[in-house]
Amino acid sequence: MKKHLITAFLMTIATTVLLGVLYPLLITALAQVLFKDKANGQLITRNGQAIGSRIIAQPFTSAKYFHPRPSNAGNGYDAANSGGTDYAPTNQKLIDRVQADAKSLHEENPAQPIPVDLVTTSASGLDPEISPAAAEFQVPRVARERGLPESTIRDLVQKHTDQRDLGLLGEPHVNVLELNLALDDMTQKR
Repeated sequence: MKKHLITAFLMTIATTVLLGVLYPLLITALAQVLFKDKANGQLITRNGQAIGSRIIAQPFTSAKYFHPRPSNAGNGYDAANSGGTDYAPTNQKLIDRVQADAKSLHEENPAQPIPVDLVTTSASGLDPEISPAAAEFQVPRVARERGLPESTIRDLVQKHTDQRDLGLLGEPHVNVLELNLALDDMTQKR
């Protein structure tokens, strides 16, 4: 019995060190060497300062910027509180929020149908991307606020539209942070 307890104890220590310490350190080191950008959150930096991540949305409320999907993650795009609301389609809170968002968007651009991703949240509440239709919907507002022709803004959206992965996976999408940074860069050069 004593021999079995010693064997069990030593096996517990060995597997804890191997699988709980050495293996995670090895994987972390490999990730840092092979995929440094991805392992560190795909941060975007300007002048040596991190200003955002390619993979987590952040709020843009100014009319001169493209806006991401709505978020229910904590206090708006809070990665520590990621998650959807789990409201059913018949939940009055969801209906009221979507109607209020749709009314506001309709006032902004009354001639266009509202893309669904501008009034619905993603499952995580942190989706950094919008559909090309959602970006197109916002072009008149951004162009007006920036004092630029709509065609210039459309060209910028087109340049920042990523197509399906491998030509068949996912849908075309636009990263809002990268688009807004390109928009700032373009207007600063003028």
